[in-house]
Amino acid sequence: MTYLRLPEAEGGGDPGAVARSVFANRGWRDQYAVLPIAGTWQGLHYLITGDPWEGPHPAADVVCGGRLLTENGAEELGMDVIYLAPQRVKPAADHLAATDFRQIAGRYDPRRMAELGVQGADEWARKPVEAVRDRDLRAAYVNLVGFFKAAANEGQAIYKAMG
Repeated sequence: MTYLRLPEAEGGGDPGAVARSVFANRGWRDQYAVLPIAGTWQGLHYLITGDPWEGPHPAADVVCGGRLLTENGAEELGMDVIYLAPQRVKPAADHLAATDFRQIAGRYDPRRMAELGVQGADEWARKPVEAVRDRDLRAAYVNLVGFFKAAANEGQAIYKAMG
């Protein structure tokens, strides 16, 4: 998963048009403010919400929340794209800012996460906690906090590209 933040007015205010315009360009990752979180996305969602897919709002908006723009068009772009409007970015950013990683780190249980189908958890169970939770997931979380804060401060929308 890669996050992208853009002003709401870009693309004429139509999130679908923005997705088609931005993500059809193969070099989009080099042209915009992006945050790649690769294989940590579902682990982060689980730590933030306590659920592999759902969870309470605004926490659930950080990773899995938003409007799927490519329900019938992922083939066109080669990825799924989820749109999070600025009105939802701000509460998610505030939630992240108020939630220190230590508050959610206790949920890290790779065996339980694997049972629930969290992507990457099987592999994480074979690694020391310090390598996954305390390094990889913590670093990705800190980056998410900063990314959402910047987007909220600038009134930007966030697009999440899966693929």
